[in-house]
Amino acid sequence: MDDINKEVHQAFEVIKNGGIILYPTDTVWGIGCDATNEEAVKKIYALKKRAESKSMIVIVNDRLLYNVFKDIPQVAFDILDCSEKPTTLVLDHPRNVAKNLIAEDDSLGIRIVNQPFVYKLVERMKRPLVSTSANISGTPTPTRFSEISDEIINGVDYVVQIDLDKISKKSSTVIKLTNDAQVKILRK
Repeated sequence: MDDINKEVHQAFEVIKNGGIILYPTDTVWGIGCDATNEEAVKKIYALKKRAESKSMIVIVNDRLLYNVFKDIPQVAFDILDCSEKPTTLVLDHPRNVAKNLIAEDDSLGIRIVNQPFVYKLVERMKRPLVSTSANISGTPTPTRFSEISDEIINGVDYVVQIDLDKISKKSSTVIKLTNDAQVKILRK
């Protein structure tokens, strides 16, 4: 079993049992869990010292997209096709995720990720994966693993042991799309 598959297996076992993980994404290091497990989501909010009113994003693959959103504006696919960097879309009326992930305006941020570890983990889970930056709320987002605080590292149930030296790129672009096709850039 190669390193990525071994790490996918370990992370999956932790997530399946309600745990939270620290893992490399296509942008920054993230803290994640099963996006359908409300108790696991609560653990991440507590670890980050983040108000539950500030929603987090989820990572999906193409197959899970319509499981989380019934209606997706066509412009969402146009934006994803044209994006040159990782892009998070905030869409209306999510379903089949933990209620404490959904923003007060009934929206949720999602990103489709092709990075090998994350892609394989989501495939194995067959569920969306929470992804939030690996920092305490209000502190800078770490750009490499060595900058992640001990509080975060010690607060998760498993640290994925790949790409530890990876220097992260910037966070993803965040674009809010409403079902009536209004577009608002929240973060470039």
